[in-house]
Amino acid sequence: MSNNEQDQTAADFVIGRHPAMAAIKSDQQINKVFIQSGLQADVLNDIAKIAKKRNLIVQYVPKQKLDRLTDNANHQGVAVGVAAFEYATIDDLFAVAKAKNEAPFFLILDNIEDPHNLGSIMRTADAAGAHGIIIPKRRAVGLTSTVAKTSTGAIEHVKVARVTNLVQTVKQLQEAGLWIFGTDMNGTDYRQWDASGAVGLIIGNEGKGISPLLKKSVDEMLTIPMIGHVQSLNASVAASLLIYQGYTSRHPLGK
Repeated sequence: MSNNEQDQTAADFVIGRHPAMAAIKSDQQINKVFIQSGLQADVLNDIAKIAKKRNLIVQYVPKQKLDRLTDNANHQGVAVGVAAFEYATIDDLFAVAKAKNEAPFFLILDNIEDPHNLGSIMRTADAAGAHGIIIPKRRAVGLTSTVAKTSTGAIEHVKVARVTNLVQTVKQLQEAGLWIFGTDMNGTDYRQWDASGAVGLIIGNEGKGISPLLKKSVDEMLTIPMIGHVQSLNASVAASLLIYQGYTSRHPLGK
């Protein structure tokens, strides 16, 4: 393998047709666009045209090379070599809300480790108009190519701030006027949640929930009622229900 190939293998990739299209349409720094040679698809042709308009390097390569570059992931015939995804600041998240003239609606993810869960949560956050996501630097997944692919392009539109200490960050948000909600087996039925003001919603770890120290910082707990045999939900599913309850209270019907 050449040094160039080694560099590309070490790089991060956005893979899949929709995520690739979103990446090349964004302001993100692109290193190179790899397209599978001999594969006929209108979407791939469109990706190549837009990439060339941006003066990006487009290289047609055999499927075997794409498989190797993406570690045999389902790349759908395209991989976009990108610079590392940039993280926002908390101030950036407030600026998004201010630009929309809306009360802040932030998601705080407590040690979400599965990149598919993070990608799915980003997708829902974008759809529901959340102003940003806050994640910890340690013991949690960051912005990776798997997250980008799962988000189907939402990673280009939802700002993510990465902080050293979630407990301290929550205190800062509360001082800035946000009411912080968490999720627990015992709490207010989420269907009664009014998120029309400035709010932060904490989504806990896939298996352990919200960490004890962070739980002490929460202003109010929300619970999702369950009457089935399995008394737990996947983190991204629980997040989606809560995010859309937030959306419903912030954008009521008839207004």
